[in-house]
Amino acid sequence: MAGPTPNLTPNFASVQREVFESTDAAGRLNCTLCHTDAGGRTPSGGLNLRSADISYAQLVGVASRGKPGAVRVIPGDPANSYLIHKLEGRSDIAGVRMPRGTGPYLQAGQMMILKRWIELGARND
Repeated sequence: MAGPTPNLTPNFASVQREVFESTDAAGRLNCTLCHTDAGGRTPSGGLNLRSADISYAQLVGVASRGKPGAVRVIPGDPANSYLIHKLEGRSDIAGVRMPRGTGPYLQAGQMMILKRWIELGARND
């Protein structure tokens, strides 16, 4: 895939490395700047994305702390996965679009890969 994250593929290891942990070529800040417990901090929104094991355990099939009834990642269902809603800035989210601030946000190709990972069952691969 061309664009700010050319090595991004629809598997969790790639999403963790290329989206959550990395600042991309478009200048988007990495998610772990706020979503981490490093240095004794409290992860923003109660979502710790510091490592693949922790991220996966806190994303897939886990209820959102910010929006009652929402599930962060629903395997096979990106349209109803709250992570996608937050990243797209949909009108039903609690709080603000992610990454926080005025962008840059994930680009269309990055969102496509993230959605595809969820469509494929959101496996821990």
